[in-house]
Amino acid sequence: MKPLLPLRVAVVFWLPVWLFFCLASSVEAETLVYFGTYTGKKSKGIYVSRLDPATGRLTPATVAAETASPSFLAVHPSGRFLYAVNEVSRYDGKPAGSVIGYTIDRATGTLKALNNHSTQGAGPCHLIVDPTGKNVLVANYGGGSVAVLPVQPDGTLQEPSSFIQHKGSSANASRQEGPHAHGIYVDPANRFAFVPDLGLDKVMIYRFEPGTGKLSANQPDCAAIASGSGPRHFAFLPNGRFAYVINEMLCTVTAFSYDASRGELKEMETVSSLPLGQRVSPGYSTAELFAHPSGRFLYGSNRGHDSIAVFGVDLGTGKLSLIQHASTQGRVPRSFGIDPTGKWLLAANQDSDTVVVFQIDSKDGSLRPTGQVLEVGAPVSVTFVQ
Repeated sequence: MKPLLPLRVAVVFWLPVWLFFCLASSVEAETLVYFGTYTGKKSKGIYVSRLDPATGRLTPATVAAETASPSFLAVHPSGRFLYAVNEVSRYDGKPAGSVIGYTIDRATGTLKALNNHSTQGAGPCHLIVDPTGKNVLVANYGGGSVAVLPVQPDGTLQEPSSFIQHKGSSANASRQEGPHAHGIYVDPANRFAFVPDLGLDKVMIYRFEPGTGKLSANQPDCAAIASGSGPRHFAFLPNGRFAYVINEMLCTVTAFSYDASRGELKEMETVSSLPLGQRVSPGYSTAELFAHPSGRFLYGSNRGHDSIAVFGVDLGTGKLSLIQHASTQGRVPRSFGIDPTGKWLLAANQDSDTVVVFQIDSKDGSLRPTGQVLEVGAPVSVTFVQ
């Protein structure tokens, strides 16, 4: 019977240690989720929650940082810094918006401001951090321009290393009277940048040098979209062979094959983001577009129809097949996010002040509401930090 005493002592000693590490692992496994918003009566800036990737549960959203209309967010590859556009029409007395950088407190989720810089164009609406972490690329919707802001090792931003002003117009006199850059993206090799311009009905294509932060003209310089489409957001499949643009005004998605050696997009097909036979009614428009991490599914949001269109992707041809239209259970789903595990989709309903959680079926990509609804004032974008 004597050996039992050491065993009991060992259990008493090691059980609390084991429980501590289990709890610590659980906390570490949670994913930080940040929500960009339009500030107003119900929003003060950027909000944060925690997602349990095993269950899809979200903690209540709290203010991570107060700032003016941080509509779109991007996370540094290191996970240490977060950047937000301030979607405003004037900055420092000039017709411009700004980008602001933050350090991320992983324990609390709060953000500490580093510095900010002008985007040299009004109404910045979208930004990314390139895979090297050396540059923030930003699209100015109001100004119809794009800029690159270098990032220092400490996360701070520098003056733009590159700025390009778009020129021209398209068919719709009220919406396309001039250029409106609506997003900016890089290809998987980080050699080319792509800018869907709603005002020009083009996806502009630039050579990108991450070492210098320079954008320069490419040949071909763009991929033209059907007149009056209004290209808005863009997505590559993880394999880099195919890319897609969602067109705001005609509620369509255009699929391209991609020549990575030339940065060339070749249109393959254009499909409706709405149900079969559904016309584009007044108040209808598309917004966000994301590919699933597996590359097998593509998701796009419909405002007015207030749904997420789910497409299957043929990995051999890149062509799309409609799977589902899932109600976002709110009004005006301006954006959504797919968590890094590919299990959960969070839909941001701007006019309902809610974020709704859906489970993604791993077999067919379809969405099932979990019943979770998070209150966030005027949510615009969803960004994850592991």
